[in-house]
Amino acid sequence: MMGTPSGRVRQTILEWLKDPAAHFPAYLRRDLAETGVTARAVAVKLGVPRRTALAHLDFLTRLGLLRTRRSRCRTYYRRDEIRIAEVARMFEKGW
Repeated sequence: MMGTPSGRVRQTILEWLKDPAAHFPAYLRRDLAETGVTARAVAVKLGVPRRTALAHLDFLTRLGLLRTRRSRCRTYYRRDEIRIAEVARMFEKGW
């Protein structure tokens, strides 16, 4: 998955979400690591339409690598560190 252009974009998104405060502007003094970031913020950072960023975020969410939280009309995305560690262990074991 990570060898394709889309895979590299998704890997970049996962890297950014490791430390979102270092990669995204703070929203209303929120802790981005706790609340997550919006698809719009990811789209702006990638320089792509929101719909494109949303497709990547939805894919990562379906894999279980991201968790979502809805607040009003926005969805916030953050890493699921437990699931990411589980997937990493599967690949380390030669899955």
